Amino acid sequence: MRSDQTARDDLIETMQFLHGRGWCDGTGGNFSVRLERDPLQLLMAPSGVDKGDVHAEQLIIVDANGSVIEGNGRASAETKLHLCIMSNVNAGAVLHTHSVAATVLSRIHDREGSIQLEGWEMLKGLEGIKSHETSLSLPVVANNQDMQQLAETVKPHLKRLTWGIVVAGHGLYAWGETLKQARRHVEIFEFLLSAHLHYQLMRKINNPIES
Repeated sequence: MRSDQTARDDLIETMQFLHGRGWCDGTGGNFSVRLERDPLQLLMAPSGVDKGDVHAEQLIIVDANGSVIEGNGRASAETKLHLCIMSNVNAGAVLHTHSVAATVLSRIHDREGSIQLEGWEMLKGLEGIKSHETSLSLPVVANNQDMQQLAETVKPHLKRLTWGIVVAGHGLYAWGETLKQARRHVEIFEFLLSAHLHYQLMRKINNPIES
């Protein structure tokens, strides 16, 4: 098991990387790493801070109820969603980004309830996918300021091993068995969503009647 300091340093580096890519501007996004399985403990960034300017000593540790048990910051309201994902898919890390592509596509496809990603070579960057011919249905769920209700909405979609879910008008949640894998999944999803959005826009421009 990694030391607490190593986990802190790795999470800070990951947050700075995601912020640098423009996927969690300002105080947007929230990120967690599982420190303990039983009882469940998560290392997280505190709420309301610029994710590109957080230091290791500012990170907080929360328990399975979402209560802060170490650190001085306040836990994000979305901690409940992190805990839901951690508990239902046995994730080691959950990363939530606010990219333009994911947010826009979530509004376009919110009535359909999913974004179909297929034919892209980069799909093979997601764990378990071996071919670009795979069709991945990335769930889109309605946003809700009641995090307990949002978690209940998300839970049924976690039965399928998609490695990610999109909250309408809000952004992407991606996870992995480790922080490294979760970070890779975020990068892959963000590429796929950006490519899908550009593809849709170009089709609309080139084939306005068909669109």
